[in-house]
Amino acid sequence: MPSHRYRDVFSRVEVPLIKRDWPTHRLTAAPLWVPVDLRDGNQALAEPMDPDRKRRFFELMVSMGYKEIEVGYPSASQTDHDFVRLIAESDIAPDDVTIVVFTPARRDLIERTVASIRGIRNPVVIHMYTATAPTWRDMVLGYGEADLKQLILAGGRDVLEFAGDLPNVRFEFSPEVFNLTEPDYVLDICDAMTDLWDATPERPVILNLPATVEVATPNVYADQIEYMHKNLARRDAVILSVHPHNDRGTGIACAELAVLAGAQRVEGCIFGNGERTGNVDIATLALNLHAQGIDPMIDFSDIDEIRRTVEYSNRIEVPARHPYVGDLVHTAFSGTHQDAIKKGFAEHRARAAAEGRPEHEIEWRVPYLPIDPADIGRDYDAVIRVNSQSGKGGIAYLLETEYGVELPRRLQIDFARHVQRHADATGAEITAAELWDVFGSAYIRPAAAAVELVAYDIAESAGRTHTAITLRIDGHAHVTDHTEVGPVEALTAALDAHGIRVDVVSLHQTSVGSGNDSDALTLLEHRSSGGDRWMAGRGRSVLAATLSAVIAAANSIRTTVPVGSAA
Repeated sequence: MPSHRYRDVFSRVEVPLIKRDWPTHRLTAAPLWVPVDLRDGNQALAEPMDPDRKRRFFELMVSMGYKEIEVGYPSASQTDHDFVRLIAESDIAPDDVTIVVFTPARRDLIERTVASIRGIRNPVVIHMYTATAPTWRDMVLGYGEADLKQLILAGGRDVLEFAGDLPNVRFEFSPEVFNLTEPDYVLDICDAMTDLWDATPERPVILNLPATVEVATPNVYADQIEYMHKNLARRDAVILSVHPHNDRGTGIACAELAVLAGAQRVEGCIFGNGERTGNVDIATLALNLHAQGIDPMIDFSDIDEIRRTVEYSNRIEVPARHPYVGDLVHTAFSGTHQDAIKKGFAEHRARAAAEGRPEHEIEWRVPYLPIDPADIGRDYDAVIRVNSQSGKGGIAYLLETEYGVELPRRLQIDFARHVQRHADATGAEITAAELWDVFGSAYIRPAAAAVELVAYDIAESAGRTHTAITLRIDGHAHVTDHTEVGPVEALTAALDAHGIRVDVVSLHQTSVGSGNDSDALTLLEHRSSGGDRWMAGRGRSVLAATLSAVIAAANSIRTTVPVGSAA
């Protein structure tokens, strides 16, 4: 490796020598969280979020309890500008949520940014940034130290000119690439900005110190943050913020040590999306606190729904091994791990019974599981299903290679339970053909078929879509008409009218085989009183397969919840 081409951080920038206090500190409370998914995360996407995705993501963050959200870069994108205007002209932002908008230190862009927030009743933060590190000054911006400082101050004065009279607006400054900027130079600029903006405890200024490109071990960043924490002027009028990236894979550690060193606020993305290797993952940071007995002040009680929304908005799948949220994070393939977890669950249940307390209230100490899966909306069956794959490797591989069927990870876990039962019954190795037959019996051909789709008809009239659904339920035909909905929505509505509610959680499309004669296969995840369940439908078209999957789900519901029951 040509490692001689690179220099360590100590030869690139002065690292302050200080009496370190941060190693003796402990994390005792959550910092101020600021998700930047809608701006920093969005600008890293191959396909930036459209308005629907951006709004859905924003509403998710509000529902989780985030009180400060960076919503966009309104001077750089019409979509971002329009989203800020949507906030101004609607009630999608609760009164206690602070809206953050991002701008470079350029007069015309600052003016457009301030114009975008006019009319917002919420608290607003105008976040101005400029790169300050030597390489950026010399190579990118072409400014010396003194001239760059004056450019930044000019931007600060423009912010005051356009927004200084707005009582609900506060200011934030980021010396971009802080971690590669000379400490006394960045300190001088930050003090000049808090003086210019007249920071007070009643109207504090946010100083955000980004590790824009991660270049050193986390202790170096902690030293840099502690130096600023101890030497900033007007410290009681400053909210010290950090924004680590993850280029070295240590963004989480950088953020945690920075908080020990005096940072009060952390910017990042839920599950860590961002340029290059991403922003710091504020979901992992929050759940790390939770695992240490500290309330993160954010609600992760339905982490799978959070993941689905993030994946939908970003069009990026969260990896199966991602901390806390990944499909396999509660997996134990090793027999020794599996045995320890089973014994841990048994001890947990016995201790709860002995103490006469609910299991979700007593101390969690099950081996290999850092937190109780139930805390984040997972159940214990998921752990056992995942473990049932132990010794049955290749299930998903065989289906894909022999039949071209690709199963979502959660369905792989569910299917493994059926495979395990079949293997226990036969005591023999399962061939690909047997595997496909087990799949069909479990998901495509339910044991009871009291519900049938006899026909569906789609017609256009007077510019409106009409869908007629004919069902046979327990031998009786029923016809219903539906307007301005697609055939799948019409079918679920028709079933609902007869007491069979198919609550679709997700749909996945694949095919059986390849080529022009392959069948479509729809994999449907639906919610029932017993938890999420999977069914499937096969057909010559995607629509036919999807309707078949809905009918299969309806029949599976009928086996547990008779029509007309209170459930």
